Amino acid sequence: MIEVKKLVKRFGLKTILRGLDFSVQPGEFVALLGPNGAGKTTFLRILATLSRPSLGQVQVAGYNIPNQAAEVRAKLGVVSHLPLLYPDLTAEENIRFYGRMYGIADMETRVTEVLQMVGLDNRRKDLVRTFSRGMQQRLAIGRAVVHDPEVMLFDEPYTGLDQDASEMLDDVLRSVAAKGRTVVMTSHDLARAEDLATRFDILSRGVIATSAKHEDLKNTNLLAFYKKSLEA
Repeated sequence: MIEVKKLVKRFGLKTILRGLDFSVQPGEFVALLGPNGAGKTTFLRILATLSRPSLGQVQVAGYNIPNQAAEVRAKLGVVSHLPLLYPDLTAEENIRFYGRMYGIADMETRVTEVLQMVGLDNRRKDLVRTFSRGMQQRLAIGRAVVHDPEVMLFDEPYTGLDQDASEMLDDVLRSVAAKGRTVVMTSHDLARAEDLATRFDILSRGVIATSAKHEDLKNTNLLAFYKKSLEA
């Protein structure tokens, strides 16, 4: 579903990604972890077709980046810590707007499905600027799944959320993953990553330093695995 080989990303004289290899199978939920400045957001921006690789091969849902970026975007849903919503539109108007961009056929049925999935159907007529940070983030996930993408990218989706909002977002993310989608999520919240993901990849010094499946951590925990990976 995602295949990355020898990916290099440079900004001027600075090299951020240094020959990174990365492979994700359909239905996997990968938590991409690493310290600040490791290149996590840069990597997700490349997968999202928002930044071009300097060198290497990148393939998402069977299409190559950057040459088939439009085809990739049709298969992709992206959520960052910025909701990217229109504050002076209602919840349903936001979902409908993005649905039109993707040519959704039965629009009103899909709008209702999405708003119910993210727990906002009872606020569908309310302007987004009246929403809390957590509600906006849930609606942003609705925006990202309206076209039923095969691959979901989440870049620090819990940033700025309180405990209650984070727990509601947990449920939405589980719902997204339960559909069999391929998910890649960056997060500094190791406890949430451990609870949600099926695999953990540690990005350090521009490459994937180590990777482990959830079942491989039976005799340890994610924090210990993370610290050990960065010390290697």
